[in-house]
Formats: sequence, structure tokens, C-alpha cells
Amino acid sequence: MKFKLILAFSFWLVLMAVSCNKDDITFDAPSQALRLSKDTVFCDTVYHQVRSETYLVKVFNNEDKDVLIPSIRLEKGATSLYKINVDGKAGYNFQNVPLRKKDSLFIFIEIAPEATGPEAIAEDRILFNTVAGEQHVTLFSVVQDAEFFIQTPSNPNVISSNTTWTNDKAKIIYGDLTVNPSIKLDIQPGTKVYFHKNSGMKVSSGATLNINGTLDNEVILRGDRNETYYDTIPKNWNSIRMEANSTLTMNHARLFGGTRGLDMRQTNATITNSFIHTFQEYGIYSVNSTINANNLVMNNSGESCIGIFKGGVYNFIHSTIANYSRLLASYNRYGIFATNEWQNDSGQTEQGALQINVRNSIVYSDRNNSVNFEQTPGQLFNFQFQNCLLKYSSTSEAGFSFDNNANVIQSNKNEDPLFVNFYIAKMNLRVQQSSPARNKGDVSVASGVPTDIVNVSRTSSPTLGAYQ
Repeated sequence: MKFKLILAFSFWLVLMAVSCNKDDITFDAPSQALRLSKDTVFCDTVYHQVRSETYLVKVFNNEDKDVLIPSIRLEKGATSLYKINVDGKAGYNFQNVPLRKKDSLFIFIEIAPEATGPEAIAEDRILFNTVAGEQHVTLFSVVQDAEFFIQTPSNPNVISSNTTWTNDKAKIIYGDLTVNPSIKLDIQPGTKVYFHKNSGMKVSSGATLNINGTLDNEVILRGDRNETYYDTIPKNWNSIRMEANSTLTMNHARLFGGTRGLDMRQTNATITNSFIHTFQEYGIYSVNSTINANNLVMNNSGESCIGIFKGGVYNFIHSTIANYSRLLASYNRYGIFATNEWQNDSGQTEQGALQINVRNSIVYSDRNNSVNFEQTPGQLFNFQFQNCLLKYSSTSEAGFSFDNNANVIQSNKNEDPLFVNFYIAKMNLRVQQSSPARNKGDVSVASGVPTDIVNVSRTSSPTLGAYQ
């Protein structure tokens, strides 16, 4: 019995000794370079006093021993615009950081800067000092000064007098921003307008929205997440809602990344030299409106790039209306959808006459048919495709016959326009030199739009679409 007690006691003594030895870790200086998950962190564009999302760098110890990293620090120290957290501890200078063999540690990075001008570059480095030498991770971000429009229960967030937005500050919209009736909002070249999630703009009846970009200084309207990833996905914000009898002019603008782009109800709109792409439902959703557009480029919308309801009058000249999408592949993805009918908010069906003209344009997609017309019996539905290239399958799908149709003039179907790159990540809807769209435009139509979207002359041998 005594022997068993002594044996058990000895076992526990040995176990405790082994346990103590396991906890008694010896850390050595690194003898080789650390492995870093990345050497540069490109942070999202950030706005004045607004904290960025958190970014991660992992540090790996590939050695077969436990090491003590002598120093991990921000190069600019306490004056840095960046903040780092090393394995759960916040600061800017960390000494003797332990890292077990074949293990890793996490460094979390964020920035919440004070803007000193319209736009600046914020740069710093995380430095790692070891006996193997100095290593670093570069931190890089664009910092913008910003003006905020925030809707709250006590702030309806309205523009109640004629207003001009300039590019000295980005405009950040939370909730709905309303342009009051009969008020004019002018947006000047280079201005960036960012919408937070579930936010949008409403232009009231009789109000005017002028978006005045230039070729070298376009106006950007998008969601407020600026990482490249968010350039290619929709539904980051709601829409720009144009109420009845409102007016829109838009030149050299880029509108993308929401649920609907332009949501227009009996609106008068002139759209030139602009890009509208990547919307969950429609790039343009129009109810009984009048739209004149040229040098318009559209792509990647779930239901249709252009959705026309309850008729109206529409002219699309030298426009490239494409709809290619892997992300939205389960949707209809038309280039143009048009009908005489519309169901209002009360569930009642309203009807209107429709006139649509598409000239010297490309309407194409990765589905069988890029156009769908649904005419209501007894309602006027006039259309004309002149010198166009269309994706077309059948009368039953398109809603009109293509061959021997007096309303389809000098147009071709199902000839691949050979875009340089039609997918949204690298969208380039210029056509290749061998494209069947080259030199197929009507010269008299082109004379009304003598330069293309990048100001190249098209007065002779005009190419279909927005690019010469």
C-alpha cells in the first residue's frame, strides 16, 4: 500500500516537473527573416475623422524555434495617422514581441485621419527590426475632406435653396437627401458623391439636378465603400429618385453600385458622355419620361440596363448598352426593356404611349436576347432601330420581328461586337479593330454627335456605340 502511495506521489512530481518545463519557454533572436502575409496595405479611401475598416497583416515564424522580435513599430510613431494592434495590444511601438515556432501573430491596422485638403495621400510603414535585418509593410491610403448630409428624426436632410457642390470636399449622404421642389442642385466637375448603405437622393417635383462633369474631371456617384471589391458589386446604396416634372442633365458622370441608378418618374432628362453600371435592378428605371441620351455606356444590371414603363419618349444615339454579369446571372439582364404599362404604388395599372429610337448603337448581352418589348394592345408603341447591332433571338422573346421590319433599318443581329473587355472588373467597352460595329454608323446621325465619349471625332466612318 505504501509502495502504491509512493509511486503515485512520484508520478505527480514528474508530471508537475514536465509541466513546468513546458511553460519555461526560451525565446531566441530570429536568425532569418520573418514571413509577412503582404508587403503593402492599400486602405480604403477615408474621409475626415471617419475611421476606416480594419485591415490585417499576419507575421509568420518559419523557424524551428521560438523567437523574440526585438521591435515592431510605426515609422512615424505617435504622429502617424494609422493605428495598429499587435496580438491584442494597441499602440505604435512594441518591444520584444514573442512568436512561437511555426506560429503567427496578427497585426490589425486602421486609419481615422484629420483631412488637410480636398485629397491627400496618407503613407506610413510598419517596421520590423530583427538580427536578420529590417523588414517593413507599407501603409497607403487616400484621405479626403468631406461634407456630411445625415438624415435623423430631427433633421429631414433637405436642400432648400439653390446649391452648388464643388470638388473641394466629398459629399457623404446618410439616409435620404431631398432636393426641395423648384430648387436647383449643381454638381461641378470632379465632385465625388458617396451614398451610405440604404441611402439615396430624391429630386422633388419641379426641382433640377445638373451633374456637370468634364472629360478629364468626371463626377462620381457611388456607394461610400471605396475598396476595389465594391466597384464590382451592386446594392451598396439605393437610387437617385427623380419625381414628376423634375429635370436632369448629366454630362461626364459615372454612376454605379446601387439598387437602381436613375429612378425617373415623368422626368425630362439629357444624359451625355456618362457611365451607368452595376445595379441590382435597373441602371435607368423610367416611368413615362423623356430621355435624350448619347455617348452613354451601360453594363451589368440585374433586370435591365434600361427599364421603360408607362411609355414616354426616348432617344438613344451612339450608346453602348451591354449587359454582362456573372454575379447577376439569375436575373433577366436585358439591355432594354420597354412596356406601355406600369403598376403604381397603390397597385393600380397605368398606361401610356411609347416612342423609342435607338440609332448608331450597340445593344448586346451574354443572354439570348438583349431587348424585350411588351406592347399593350390599343396603346401606341413606336420604335426604331437604325444602324444598330443587337443580340436577338426570336419575335416571341424580343416582342418584335427583326427581319423585314420597316422599323429595323440597316441593323445587324447576333454579330459579336468584340468588346475589349466586357466583364465589370476590367470593363472596357471599346470595340476591337476587327469588330463588326466599326464603320457601320449612319453619317447623318453621327453628325449630331460629332465626337465620341472620349472626344474622338466620328464625322466620317462612324463606329456604332459610344466609342469611335
